[in-house]
Amino acid sequence: MSHHHHHHHHHLGDEKNLLISIVLNVLITLTQIIGGFFAGSLALISDAVHNFSDVVSLVISYIASKVSKQKASLKKTFGNKRAEILAAFINASSLIVLALILIIEAIKRIQNPEPINANIVIWLALLGILFNGFSVLLLQKGSHSNMNIKSAYLHLLSDMMASVAVLFGGLLIKYFDIYWVDSALTFGIGVYLIKMGFDLLKSSFNVLMLFTPEDIKIKTIVKEIESIESITNIHHVHVWQLNDHDIHLEAHITFSHNIQLSEFDNILKEIELLLHDKFSIHHVNIQPEFNKCNHSEIIVQH
Repeated sequence: MSHHHHHHHHHLGDEKNLLISIVLNVLITLTQIIGGFFAGSLALISDAVHNFSDVVSLVISYIASKVSKQKASLKKTFGNKRAEILAAFINASSLIVLALILIIEAIKRIQNPEPINANIVIWLALLGILFNGFSVLLLQKGSHSNMNIKSAYLHLLSDMMASVAVLFGGLLIKYFDIYWVDSALTFGIGVYLIKMGFDLLKSSFNVLMLFTPEDIKIKTIVKEIESIESITNIHHVHVWQLNDHDIHLEAHITFSHNIQLSEFDNILKEIELLLHDKFSIHHVNIQPEFNKCNHSEIIVQH
């Protein structure tokens, strides 16, 4: 029970940090869009667009974090536990789309370079580094255990790196008149975003599609359970992830003899303990069987 309580506090801290990050990012976005137009810098505008996508992603993450805590009901027996995974999926998709737009713009700009006001670029990039850096520190802890917070954290981290790149570009423009660097940086930021976004898209997609978590080997589970005395066979196995923390398993187990219900309860406890300790599976649903037709296949479509 105490663990659950701690998790709740952790969640509240994440939400407060998300709110602070939203405010900071709205400020950065506005200043960079205005500054980018005045300075004629595509890298600044691309950074601003990126920041705006952050604002959207942070708002989605914040709403998802709130919604996911709503209690389960007769209509929603799992509650809204999937909301945060859905948010991570949406955020990752938007990141990839934005990155592609930036890359196309950067290629156009490399072909037709334009003059850029380096001073505005330098000062606004510094502002971006400061604000995003602070937001990154706020969300760092929560990003380790929560896919939703991680998606927001990655948006902000990539933003901070983009601002560092823009600052570097501004200095090169100011002191060496190298204007193409602005577009080259935009291109680099875009490629980096696609890579980050794709990893998150894949992991959230796997959860939404009910795929078996990557670190869980069903054959190993089967071997472990079948080694328990009086169990002859395990089939109809399904393992899926509900959200960042909950992994479920359901299976049919064939017993060698007609056991009593009390004996089944003891074996069930043993199975639950085994699955929890070795595979971090928290929810187990077992259907006991005796004298049914013999199943050789582990996974059978319903």
